Amino acid sequence: MIEQVAEHLTGTFGSDPQRASVTFLGVEPIDVLRFVRQRDVVFATVGCARHPMHDPSDFAPDPQRGPRAEVTVTMRATAGLQGLHKSLATLAAAPSIEGLILAEDSLVDLQAPLWVGAICTAFLLESDPDVANLELADPYDPVQFLRAIPITANEAAWVRLKGAGALREAWAEAGTDPTDPQRTAVTPA
Repeated sequence: MIEQVAEHLTGTFGSDPQRASVTFLGVEPIDVLRFVRQRDVVFATVGCARHPMHDPSDFAPDPQRGPRAEVTVTMRATAGLQGLHKSLATLAAAPSIEGLILAEDSLVDLQAPLWVGAICTAFLLESDPDVANLELADPYDPVQFLRAIPITANEAAWVRLKGAGALREAWAEAGTDPTDPQRTAVTPA
């Protein structure tokens, strides 16, 4: 299945990626693919969907059925993003390590800069419009691709208070490009 995910992503972005592997104690490695497009860099995880995500209070989870996801990040290629692949791998490992279920509008706060020099410390997840779901053979559920948007601690607090939609509206009003690694934080009113 993991190679199917990598092939699906390579087919979607149309180039051979660079590949880094990140390991966590007690968890299978998470690979992070890096695709370079004209003005953007796309990072994508491979390994999160290896197992379905389940509520940690479920003591007998189905080993085949359940939601599966991989995560992407699209950033403008205007600055170095050293360490972003490790932050993305940490996010992708969270279902196995923390029992998180990654879904649209989820907020995952790593409480540390997502890359060297970043003002962003958290990810806001949304469905990735650039990557179609990967259908798997029965009985497996399809792999959904979620776009992780780097956000600041203040923006994360705003999402907790008012919701993800309010933050997206504030970005639109301020003309903020959340894919710009050098952007300033938005302070929603």
